[in-house]
Amino acid sequence: MIRTEIKPAKRVEKVEEYYFSRKLQEIRSMNKTGKPVINLGIGSPDLPPSQEVINTLNRESRIEQNHGYQSYTGIPELREAFARWYSQFYKVKLDPQTEILPLMGSKEGIMHISLAFLNPGDVVLVPNPGYPAYRSVSELVGAEVHEYTLIENNQWMPDLDLLEKNLLKGTRLMWINYPNMPTGQKGNPELFIRLIDFARKNNILIINDNPYSFILNEQPSSLLSFAGAKDVIMELNSLSKSHNMAGWRMGMVAGKAEYIQYILRVKSNMDSGMFKPLQMAAIKALEAGEDWYKNQNKIYRERRERIWEIFDLLNCNYDTKQTGLFVWAKVPETVGSGQDFAEKILQQSRVFITPGFIFGSAGSKYLRASLCQPVEIIEEAADRIKTTIND
Repeated sequence: MIRTEIKPAKRVEKVEEYYFSRKLQEIRSMNKTGKPVINLGIGSPDLPPSQEVINTLNRESRIEQNHGYQSYTGIPELREAFARWYSQFYKVKLDPQTEILPLMGSKEGIMHISLAFLNPGDVVLVPNPGYPAYRSVSELVGAEVHEYTLIENNQWMPDLDLLEKNLLKGTRLMWINYPNMPTGQKGNPELFIRLIDFARKNNILIINDNPYSFILNEQPSSLLSFAGAKDVIMELNSLSKSHNMAGWRMGMVAGKAEYIQYILRVKSNMDSGMFKPLQMAAIKALEAGEDWYKNQNKIYRERRERIWEIFDLLNCNYDTKQTGLFVWAKVPETVGSGQDFAEKILQQSRVFITPGFIFGSAGSKYLRASLCQPVEIIEEAADRIKTTIND
């Protein structure tokens, strides 16, 4: 018998299985052999969307005509709802016909944008620490990743002077993320204006990944609100965190009409539109008033205080001014790496806290804890750590 071996494409060799995919498998195995692990790792909201959103999905799903293929650009009502949302909360005017493209979650947009704007060998600026998908998707499309390091002493903001000094020929795209994940750092007008100037001067497209702007943040902001931004800036956004709809996969990208069309060329070859009842439910979610966000943040604020107590037990340092769905904390010098410390906590206390190294080498001395567990579960995690972690 002739033995055959089908090998994957070379691009697959450049990326590994997503860290959380592997770690969750390990946690599932641990759950079968003793006390269940408390997961403080992943930022998947445990709270539901509003009842009005769920009711809309139920109602629209019963309409026979709603089960067919939908437009690649989303229904007009959804684009209009995104435009109203941006106008009300970000003070940004967007043309719903040409400057907004709904997505099946903003993670999908990372791939679409990369395919639309990057050729093999082009240089992409990726933050370290930063969301791992920026790097992995860039590598999948054959781009060259050039990291720019974010450090605590610079408030987790890029050193644009240093970056420009060392800018590589062929740099075409830059990923940023403010409010930042994993560090929780907010952006500010000075940074945003400088980013726009940097992009203009160097002919670079900057993508701001902006899903955390409503979480524990009193003043949601968009880079698109600044003069001249649309020429060099696009923005991803999502209902995953702001409206507790992570599994619904409802996101969007906004920017210059010409750029949206480039992305649409890619997207229209990769899906056949989103289920209309999901789109109708997203419209309802986007109609939420300020009370919705205030109520969510009241819950997250109480949870964050409990997470702080856990990091106090672990002798970690953290900034109480962080925003977003996580707490980012520096491990004590005496424990070595964040990865080793996180593994020790997992094995001894059966509490999973994300080690910062997965976001890049600049995160190797940090841990990231999610606010996506009820207070009583976080308190149980604290009790376990208190009684099991050795000095």
